[in-house]
Amino acid sequence: MIEQKFPLRDEDIPRQWYNLAADLPTPLEPLRTPTGELVTPDMMAAIFPMNLIEQDASQERWIDIPEPLLELLASYRPAPLKRAVRLEKALDTPAKIYYKDESTSPAGSHKPNTALAQAWYNKQFGTKRLTTETGAGQWGSALCYSCAQVGLECKVFMVRISYDQKPYRKILMETWGGTCIPSPSTETEAGRRFLEQYPDTPGSLGMAISEAVEAAVSDTSGETKYSLGSVLNHVMLHQTIIGQEAKKQLAMAGVKKPDIVIGCAGGGSNFAGLAFPFVNDKIHGDEITIIPVEPQSCPSLTKAPFTYDFGDTAGMTPLLPMHTLGHNFVAPPLHAGGLRYHGMAPLVSQAVVEGLLEPMSIPQLECYAAAVQWARTEGPICAPETSHAIAATIREAKKAREEGREKVILFGYSGHGLLDLAGYDAYFKGRLEDYEIPEEEFRKALLSSLEGLPKAEGKKTGKWG
Repeated sequence: MIEQKFPLRDEDIPRQWYNLAADLPTPLEPLRTPTGELVTPDMMAAIFPMNLIEQDASQERWIDIPEPLLELLASYRPAPLKRAVRLEKALDTPAKIYYKDESTSPAGSHKPNTALAQAWYNKQFGTKRLTTETGAGQWGSALCYSCAQVGLECKVFMVRISYDQKPYRKILMETWGGTCIPSPSTETEAGRRFLEQYPDTPGSLGMAISEAVEAAVSDTSGETKYSLGSVLNHVMLHQTIIGQEAKKQLAMAGVKKPDIVIGCAGGGSNFAGLAFPFVNDKIHGDEITIIPVEPQSCPSLTKAPFTYDFGDTAGMTPLLPMHTLGHNFVAPPLHAGGLRYHGMAPLVSQAVVEGLLEPMSIPQLECYAAAVQWARTEGPICAPETSHAIAATIREAKKAREEGREKVILFGYSGHGLLDLAGYDAYFKGRLEDYEIPEEEFRKALLSSLEGLPKAEGKKTGKWG
């Protein structure tokens, strides 16, 4: 019998987070204001607690995880690593396919890894309530769960199309004590402005971020802070326990290193959590192909430039150096709501600039076909976001078959799809279609977003690409 599961014990949970910023060949460009000035920690203090601001700016390679937080993480970690032997057989591939299963957390995804950390650090700082945005609802659910664990209030602005498509996410958030509001809403000035300009908008993560940031900064008591589920450095940091655990489990399977590492990428947190420990290995000489996978309809890494842009639609955040489709870009209402973001994490973006990553975009129908093949071989129902990683894995496994080469493929199973069955139903009934951004629409959104903003230099060492 082929070994399929590689369990770790509680004592194997990583005691430190890994910070890729310490090892990037070219340092990250700093956050800036719209007029080009450097953003200082004090400027961020209205949004985030100082303990997280310090983490975000840290250049330390390893950052200790506090013991009380480790105890919270141990309620569902270590997460399983499994081998997809039935998918391998169905594909008739010589590749060995392993996946890191983050669907076993209370919220059903990787998101609690940083949600618990952010809630805990905010609690230590004296915060009373958190606001946030959510796309598919995974992040909003995770933060509501985490706030319940440490004793904070939580308000979530959920992208309207996902709010309508995925009502059970709202119920999850309410069960954990949170409040969920469809965005854009009439609760904030930004939301009212969006509705006036675009009355029939499906919403976007950029719009929801604007509302959540406004809701935080408008509380003059200072007791409300904003929490972001992706993009920022400290979020990437918290997720790296995924890749660190995966390394230990691959060693249990007799694998010295994977040949290919794959993760879906919207803002970058799931991908970074799995991939960054392996990016470190690649920087230090290992030959590993590392693939962030995004939707064809929202291709920030594969089509958009690397430059400064706002993280939100209303322009309330600092300017981030990243690959961006433009903060005015509104992605089509594909079911992978967690991947409908106009930009990408600066750390992921810089790794692409360096040539350390090989991004890929895949159309929606291919992803759903991959998800169905996965379910009919391996059994679990994956989230629409996760299906992008599975589709890329299938592509790479078929390539290994064509080349006649035995490869080790590791991918991130970022979350289950048990609350996303409406998307599967739409797929089976032929109501889904592929969408590629028309060039004119892409350029229009980009030009209107970036006009007058400073440019990022996009430096790279040239060693990898």
